Amino acid sequence: MNHHTFTALADPHRFQIVELLRERPHSVGEIADRLGLRQPQTSKHLRVLVGAGLVHMQPQANRRIAHLRPTPFRDLDDWLTRYRPLWEERLDRLDDYLNTLPPEDPAPDPTEPGGSP
Repeated sequence: MNHHTFTALADPHRFQIVELLRERPHSVGEIADRLGLRQPQTSKHLRVLVGAGLVHMQPQANRRIAHLRPTPFRDLDDWLTRYRPLWEERLDRLDDYLNTLPPEDPAPDPTEPGGSP
């Protein structure tokens, strides 16, 4: 697992770019317009994503089209898969604990006689 993946995705704008590219490839200008960023700022974020291996840029006439690269995301999923049993075990223990608690008394219905206003 590459720590550059997490560093790149930690920035909210870069995360939004990745989410946008999940739909389909976009040009730098389209990304800037859709996210309300300036083009130089968008290019800077894309350079970080390219450097982390998450995105590749394809020249097309006078535009540059950003594409997601699937391999780093598969690697991330493989890495997270190792931690799923740990969290499932903890969530199962939490569920067991919650099942031992007595049920809560329902809140009084204000429309019932004797209910709170």
